[in-house]
Amino acid sequence: MNPSLTGFDYQRVTVADDVALNVAVGGSGSPIVLLHGFPQTHLMWRHVAADLAADHTVICPDLRGYGASDKPAGGAYDKRTMAADIVALARALGHDRFALAGHDRGALVAIRAGLDHPQAVTHLASLDVLPTLDMWDVMHGVSAAVGFHLYLMAQPPGLPEELIGAAPDAFFGHFLDIWTQDPQTIPADVRAAYLRACREAVPSIVADYRASAGVDVEHDRADRAAGNQLRMPVTVLQQDWGAALGFDAAAIWRAWAPDLEHRTVSCGHFMAEEAPAEVVKALRGLLSR
Repeated sequence: MNPSLTGFDYQRVTVADDVALNVAVGGSGSPIVLLHGFPQTHLMWRHVAADLAADHTVICPDLRGYGASDKPAGGAYDKRTMAADIVALARALGHDRFALAGHDRGALVAIRAGLDHPQAVTHLASLDVLPTLDMWDVMHGVSAAVGFHLYLMAQPPGLPEELIGAAPDAFFGHFLDIWTQDPQTIPADVRAAYLRACREAVPSIVADYRASAGVDVEHDRADRAAGNQLRMPVTVLQQDWGAALGFDAAAIWRAWAPDLEHRTVSCGHFMAEEAPAEVVKALRGLLSR
């Protein structure tokens, strides 16, 4: 049996013709939606969600293609479509306006939601990622080896799915191992749930990443050319990999978000699990702006 968010109610909410999302909802008050990253599910928010639920309605879905949400074969996994899912989810739960925080892949969905649906997203937080267009721009030379999975899953359909599907636990477990400073922050039952969910979602996870090497870049490029920005208050939490890879992450973010608070945190990639108190403090600060 999969672990769950204690005190949260679970439901399936239809957000598109072929997609229903698995979502945990808890607390009461102004709404905040929390979007998970790779290779995780909504469970990554278990500590943060419990704290925020004291005075907010906290909505934690599995993204389309992940966890217990639907994974339409041949479906759209571009961030524009996935962002529309989240807006539809919030509306179905009675919220036309909501704060939005995302980690990793979920942050890319959150960014796209903020650009496409500024009337719906009141505040936006991004944990440990760059906007898609900038991510590709800054990766070069041997330092880009840290992102080998981005290039693998960008390949045409067939080979990536076959390679990853042949050893899914080894592939997805690799990132759980190398992206955390303290493996104990992801307990055995949660790790098993992550691996089980990824094992059952190889084609859709690859499709999500493949979109980020194609149509997602086109959407970002069009926004940059049009001068579109994130007009709501934005908080960004990142590891210090900007300096390590030779670029100014805060400057990159400022071009997208005029009302920006950018912080460097001292932990691994899975900061909502490794440093939940720091994440909660940042999100509460964002919501007060």
